[in-house]
Amino acid sequence: MRRFLFMVVGGVVVVLALFFMYRYYFVFGRGVKAGELNYFVEKGYVFKTYEGRLIQSGYRSKQPGALQSNEFQFSVVDERIAQRLMSSSGKFVELHYKEYLGAVPWRGFSNFIVDSVITVKDVVY
Repeated sequence: MRRFLFMVVGGVVVVLALFFMYRYYFVFGRGVKAGELNYFVEKGYVFKTYEGRLIQSGYRSKQPGALQSNEFQFSVVDERIAQRLMSSSGKFVELHYKEYLGAVPWRGFSNFIVDSVITVKDVVY
């Protein structure tokens, strides 16, 4: 009986571990987003994470003749990338990101984790 109980508990632990790995560490997608870096901050009480918002403009609105902007909220894990983005607020940036199915507190509040900065340019109006 003990052996059966041990196998059942062990199987449940393995299934939960696989679910956790799939939900929080499986890279669901990769991509590039470009736009004006609205803000980039370090925040958090226990886990200090870097969070940012990118404003993408030029999307068509449902109303004729109007433009709609779109926000891309992201997190950054790498300190080197965070320092580069800290000095790029208000500039046009292209960011490469990984999309996860869920967010964990030590990685940031967003499912989108920026892993590299492709370009940084001044905004031309």
